[in-house]
Amino acid sequence: MSDVLAGKRGLIMGVANDRSIAWGIAKAMHAAGAELAFTYQGEAFGKRLEPLAASVGSDFMVDVDVTDDASLDGAFEQLGARWPTIDFVVHAIAFSDKSELTGRFLNTSRANFKNSMDISAYSFIDVARRAHPLMVENGGTLLTLTYQGSNRVVPNYNVMGVAKAALESATRYLANDLGPEGIRVNAISPGPMKTLAGAAIGGARKTYKHTDQNAPLRSNATLEAVGGTAVYLASDAGACTTGEIIRVDGGFHVLGMPQPDYL
Repeated sequence: MSDVLAGKRGLIMGVANDRSIAWGIAKAMHAAGAELAFTYQGEAFGKRLEPLAASVGSDFMVDVDVTDDASLDGAFEQLGARWPTIDFVVHAIAFSDKSELTGRFLNTSRANFKNSMDISAYSFIDVARRAHPLMVENGGTLLTLTYQGSNRVVPNYNVMGVAKAALESATRYLANDLGPEGIRVNAISPGPMKTLAGAAIGGARKTYKHTDQNAPLRSNATLEAVGGTAVYLASDAGACTTGEIIRVDGGFHVLGMPQPDYL
C-alpha cells in the first residue's frame, strides 16, 4: 500500500487479538505510513496486544476503561503528552452480555441495555470529545465500526442492534458538530466476520455461512478490505466524506431474498 498516511498518527482502540477488525485496520494504516498508539482493557488483553503493537513499530499502549471518565481522561492526557496533535481515532469497542445475544430481544434486561449502550455507543461520543482538542488545529478523522443489525433484524443480535443504531446516529450528529473544524466522522459496516466479538453472538457460524453464500460477491469481508477502507477514510482521498456508514459486506445489504440456490 502506498504511503498515503505518511506523517499521520492516531489512536487504535479495541484490538483484542490478531483477528480483530481493529487489528486489520491497524496493519493497513501502518502499511500506509501512519504512526499508531493503542488502547486495551485489562492485563490479559494488554499481553495479547503488546507483540502486535511492537510489530507495527508502536510502543504506546494504555489501559482504558471507556465506562470510567478518569481512565479516559488519563489516556488522552498521555496521548496528548506524546503527540500534541493526532490525525485519526479508530473506535472498535462494543460489548453486551453474551447471555442476551441469543433468544428473544423482548427479554433484554435493563442493566444490560444500559451497559451495552454505554460501552457500544456513548463511548464513541466520549472519545470524540476528548480527541477534539488534539484534532481541532489540523482536522482529522474519527472512525467507528457498526453492523447491518442496526437497521435490519439479525437473529440473536438483539440489543446490539439497538446500540449500533444509536452509534450510527451519533456518527451523523458528530459529523455535523465537528465538520466546521475539518474533523470527519464515519462508520464502517462490515458483514459478519470471524472475530472474538462476533463469536459471542448466538448462531454466529450459521450467519457467517449464510452471508458468505448469498452476498453478491459470494464472500464475506476480509480484514484487508476493511483495513483498506479505513485507510481511504483517514487519507486525503476521504477529505469530502463524512457522516457516512460505508458497507464492506460483499454487497449483502442490497439483497431482498437469498440467492435461488439457498431459498
